[in-house]
Order: sequence, then structure tokens, then C-alpha cells
Amino acid sequence: MNEIYAQALARFDEVYTRAQASGLRDANAMSVATVDADGRPAVRILLLKGHDERGFVFYTNYDSRKGHELASNPHAALCFFWHEMHEQIRIEGQCEKVSAAEGDAYFASRARISQVGAWASQQSQPLHSRAHFERDIEQIEARFAGQEVPRPSHWSGYRLIPQRLEFWRGIEGRLHERTEYCLQDGEWHSGLLYP
Repeated sequence: MNEIYAQALARFDEVYTRAQASGLRDANAMSVATVDADGRPAVRILLLKGHDERGFVFYTNYDSRKGHELASNPHAALCFFWHEMHEQIRIEGQCEKVSAAEGDAYFASRARISQVGAWASQQSQPLHSRAHFERDIEQIEARFAGQEVPRPSHWSGYRLIPQRLEFWRGIEGRLHERTEYCLQDGEWHSGLLYP
């Protein structure tokens, strides 16, 4: 692994571990930005479910709005912001689907109600009534009664492969510290940015 990229990942681990240890609720929450085929952006909050040198993993319904957007344009951006710590990390790159084995393993670790919900929810599609959704949940529960709930083929994960990471630390007077790690022409570079 490239030394500069390794430094960026080590820095991410240090800040992320500190955020998790701080007692903040959902310290793994991040904004995920995508664009549609016409270049219109959309952003939402998701939870980071894994990361290593290969990238940063989140899970969703592939038939959701974000799934369709990533199918047409795999470039995306993540943003972690921990207000209490005065720190932010931005990550930009290209997404790819995780392997079926990774998706299966994560799905098996979820609470049963979340597994059932992955089957029942037509994520991002119009819902005529909450009662209709609750009936769908009951039907899925009955379908898999007494057995494990398998992962539906339309539900799994994406891995964002970083091409840029930026670390922001808030400093009084808005004299913030920003450090960028960027992949350019196949080589990783790092440097400071003006606040």
C-alpha cells in the first residue's frame, strides 16, 4: 500500500476511533452524496459498516434512489461531521458493489426485524399507507417463520474506493486546519489547504 494513502487511513482510524469512544450517538453516521444521470445531486445520512484499505462500506437497497444513481454514475462522496469534536472527514471516490459473501455476512448480523424490513421495503418508492407496509412486514415474517431470513438479491453493500480524503479540524476564529490526501495520475499526494 502507498505510504501516503496508509497515512490517510491511519489518520481516519485515529479520528474515527476517538469519535466512537467519545460516547457520541451514531458516531458512524455519514452523509452520502450521489448524482443522477443528469448530474443532479442528492445527499442522505447512512451508517458506515466497515472500512479497510479497500474502502468504506455502507449497505442499502440496490433498487433505491441511491442505488439507481450509483448504477448510472458510481462516483460518490462521504462526509463525517462530529460537531462536539470540531472535526470533519470528507471522502470522495468511486463505488463498487461488495461481494455476495460480504453482503450475506453483514445481512446475517442484522436484527431480524431489519432483515424482514429489507424484504418488505420498496425503498424510495411511493408508499400508499403505513398500514400497507405493516401488512407486507407481517407477510414476510410469516413467509420466513421458524427459519433464518436470507439476504434478498436487491439488498447489499457498496464500497467507496477513495480518491480523495480531507481532514478538517475546527480552530477558533475560523482558522481551521485542513489536510488533503489525493490520488492524482495513479499517485497519492498530501498537503495542507487554506481554511
